[in-house]
Amino acid sequence: MPRLGPRRHSAARNCRDPARNHADRRCRSPRGSVRWYRWYTFVDEARFADPDVAERWYRRFLVDLWRAGTLRFSAFATLHTASTWRLMELAQESGLRPLIGKVNMDRNAPDSLIESTAQSLADTETLIHRAAERTPNVGFIVTPRFVPSTTPELMEGLGELVAHYHLPVQSHLDENRSEVAWVRDLHPDIPTYAQVYEHYGLMPRGRTVMAHCIWLNDAERALLRDRQVTVAHCAQSNLNLQSGIMPARRYLDMGLQVALGSDVAAGHVLDMTRHIVMSIEASKALRFIPGHEDERPLRLAEAFYMATKQGGSFFGRVGSLESGYDFDALVVREGDNLLDLSVEERLERFLYAKGGAAIEERYVDGALVPRPFAEKE
Repeated sequence: MPRLGPRRHSAARNCRDPARNHADRRCRSPRGSVRWYRWYTFVDEARFADPDVAERWYRRFLVDLWRAGTLRFSAFATLHTASTWRLMELAQESGLRPLIGKVNMDRNAPDSLIESTAQSLADTETLIHRAAERTPNVGFIVTPRFVPSTTPELMEGLGELVAHYHLPVQSHLDENRSEVAWVRDLHPDIPTYAQVYEHYGLMPRGRTVMAHCIWLNDAERALLRDRQVTVAHCAQSNLNLQSGIMPARRYLDMGLQVALGSDVAAGHVLDMTRHIVMSIEASKALRFIPGHEDERPLRLAEAFYMATKQGGSFFGRVGSLESGYDFDALVVREGDNLLDLSVEERLERFLYAKGGAAIEERYVDGALVPRPFAEKE
């Protein structure tokens, strides 16, 4: 029989990649995987200057998310204002309820993907106003790509917009060691990578998502806990790029708010069931690394919580079937089974063996969400 379960939420996910099966769609340090952004990332993103390209691929992206059962999410678009706005319009039309950000970057990028500081701030403020007026179910999230791609002047201006409009922020933090070293070279006067964001007002308490966070030091962990930052654990992406394994158990024990993200296309699938499973598997693999032998792997209930209620908390009272929460839910067809399974075992079977293909219906805030754009195909 079909049954209802809490809808999955992704606290941080990059939507700008149209193919989703290339390895890296993010700006990387010159000391890192330069081939990915030279051969794929920037070449691909530059094409989103064409609104027709954005229209085609953003429609596909939203339909794929719907199929996977992820109906609330936080997304990086590109720096192109018209294309970002089109994504927001399409998301509003689709019935999904995301946060979407125009990427800001005014340094360390090719000419085709760099903007002036003033234009970046002006375009961002334009989208803030437009979203408030015209996309009630799609919020705007301030999105500095990451510290190496944003000058101090741009970060300062974005921080002022965050404070003035009381906006959330998303970015990347401590993804790999070379990136951490690069930020240290760019900002030698600020002790840590995380403190750069805080210094410029880009870590508002309870309204910040930081992806990866693999190589946090003690001061950064304390800062993220104090600022109530949502840490987006992107296990699949991190393993694909050999960035490292985030010590999720250690972070949970320290009181950090850890959710899950797909980080496509460094992560190669959108379906959050795959990322629930991968987060568990990564926590088991971490035990083979010296210094982590005694850390307990994530339990299924913990990883499921990270993908639902913890990630959902960034969007309000969502991600749970408890009283007082928005009714966000999936109807799942279990199929035949020879075993007499417990409820948790049935959930485990869905997460490991079924995934998005088993979803029959999707609800957001009590409303059935049909397949987006079906009437236009």
